[in-house]
Amino acid sequence: MKINEIIRIIEDYAPLALQESYDNAGLIAGDNECMVTGVLICLDITEMVIDEAVEKNCNLIISHHPLIFKGIKSITGKNEVERILIKAIKKNLAIYAAHTNLDNVIDGVNGMIANKLGLIDSKILSPQKELLRKIVTFCPINHADKVREALFEAGAGSIGNYDSCSFNLQGTGSFRGQEGSDPFVGKVGEIHFEEEVRIETIYPVFNERSILDALLRTHPYEEVAYDVYTLGNEYNRVGAGLIGSIEDGIEEMDFLKKIKSIFEVPCIRHSALTGKKIKKVAICGGSGSFLIRNAINEGAQIFITGDIKYHDFFIADRKLLIADVGHYESEQFTKELLYSILIKKIPNFAIFISEVRTNPINYF
Repeated sequence: MKINEIIRIIEDYAPLALQESYDNAGLIAGDNECMVTGVLICLDITEMVIDEAVEKNCNLIISHHPLIFKGIKSITGKNEVERILIKAIKKNLAIYAAHTNLDNVIDGVNGMIANKLGLIDSKILSPQKELLRKIVTFCPINHADKVREALFEAGAGSIGNYDSCSFNLQGTGSFRGQEGSDPFVGKVGEIHFEEEVRIETIYPVFNERSILDALLRTHPYEEVAYDVYTLGNEYNRVGAGLIGSIEDGIEEMDFLKKIKSIFEVPCIRHSALTGKKIKKVAICGGSGSFLIRNAINEGAQIFITGDIKYHDFFIADRKLLIADVGHYESEQFTKELLYSILIKKIPNFAIFISEVRTNPINYF
């Protein structure tokens, strides 16, 4: 199996187009045409992780955090990033990162946290906008089923928990083939009227190429008429953070104890207790302070994340409880997530979860 085939599995789950503008997810080093001997999954890439990959005969390392965030003007080994790159290149290792694209899908980093906490009815805390498109096309009635199914198979027609969604309207289309044309119906030089079906369906923008390819491949006309519209709708399967419910409410202190146990943290930095029973839980793996107000507006009683600054704790204002479990700790289940994504598709492949603890923060 080649590196690009492994990458395709991950990016089918969390398309690279969903990463934030500041991010550097994707293949960072290596030849994507190389055959993979083994995959090592980690949160961060350190020199010890490189050594572990070599020891386990893995020539592809998949990390959550990108090794390179900022531009590099030279590679001389003057810092850890450069030393890691040099070492990886010498050992012929490829490096790939699945970062904010994996954060932003509903079953991604935050979905794993929600599962660990036993949340139900989870939804995106801050959905992204302008990710949806609508395609409208017109085809002969007896070809409508084939075209429609091809669009669905390519990734169109999903709304929430429903798929194969479309609107269909019969009408009459007209056209006249010019000299050099080869019309599917009608004759060159004559105006032709054809009973057609107008098919409308929506799709996420990252599927656009496959949607258009499917349309052009299955539509019978020599020249396919179609329109693409950008929609202002929120896409409720993509965005930052997650919010879900606890079937039976739980007292704040009891829930903090539960968090401490699940995340295996020595301590939790938190805002003032509110005295409210916790029924709705907002979460954001990594640095989530930008979502505090979203959590309040959505009626959450607690917001679990990492990297909360001193002044951000004041935003809680006893409207909810902020629980900072730490950046690394909040994303620790990402390794398990990446493993499950790959092992489901390639169950007999050599895939390992790194045993190196890469958290740069220690507790005394």
